[in-house]
Amino acid sequence: MKKILFGILWLLMGATIVWAQEKPLNIVATQTIYADLVKQVGGDRVNVKAIASAKYNIHYIQPKPSDVKTVSYADLYVNTGLDLEAWSDPLLEAVGKPELFRNGKRNVDLSQGISLLNVPDYPVSRSQGDIHLFGNPHIQMNPENAKIMVRTIVKKLKEIDPSNGSLYDQNAQAFLTKLDQKISEWKTLCAHCRGEEIISYHENMAYFADFLGLKAEEFLEPKPGIPPTPKHLVFLENYVKEHHVKAIVLPTYSSRTEAEKLANKIGAKVVTICQSTGEVPGTEDFFSFFDYNFKQISEALKN
Repeated sequence: MKKILFGILWLLMGATIVWAQEKPLNIVATQTIYADLVKQVGGDRVNVKAIASAKYNIHYIQPKPSDVKTVSYADLYVNTGLDLEAWSDPLLEAVGKPELFRNGKRNVDLSQGISLLNVPDYPVSRSQGDIHLFGNPHIQMNPENAKIMVRTIVKKLKEIDPSNGSLYDQNAQAFLTKLDQKISEWKTLCAHCRGEEIISYHENMAYFADFLGLKAEEFLEPKPGIPPTPKHLVFLENYVKEHHVKAIVLPTYSSRTEAEKLANKIGAKVVTICQSTGEVPGTEDFFSFFDYNFKQISEALKN
């Protein structure tokens, strides 16, 4: 009888260990597009939540107490790094787990290895607006950067879950193979956009423009974080006429009022370009997100 009981206990212990090993990892990402990249790599081995809704400006998110609780259970915390998500470090401090902090072993900084644009080479002061000290942090807007991000994600997943390393490698390779195919499609779709100039609300289009060979040198904001002024709008009206600008680009969360006034004066189009997955219906994953964005800009810049 004792042997039978011992055997049952042994089987139960073994089942508990297997269950514990197979329990999905809890991953928290700052943005929905990062959450999708983690899901693309992790598959059923990960449960992923994003802190920021895609419908709000990522700069100004205010984490809730429920977010503190969510992050406290995280096996990994996936973020842009740099200084885009200014609310991220205070959130992590509220959680109080050093391994999730910036540079901690369970913090996944997706800016690592990315060639950053617009890195200031001059003294920076508050009089210049909300300047990003480390360079432009809107790195998700160039699909080429996803190749580096995915490799960063794979490395971290394998560090904390090495027994499923081959699965992560396979999923990542499938994603990268599809990405190469889609990049070719997107560049063909937008071949006529190369050399064209756009006006965007904020400097969040730099990587998108770099990928397509667009010019994006003037903005509705006179300085980063400063709303359009009447004087600046007069300047832009003259500028876009002189440079034959066809499109003014906005995320969904920016006011369209001034952009539409300007567009009506110069005969340009106001175009929505999403900043993260799920910002508009039909953009819920990485590939549909870029399908939408490249279709939008391609239509807007046709002759």
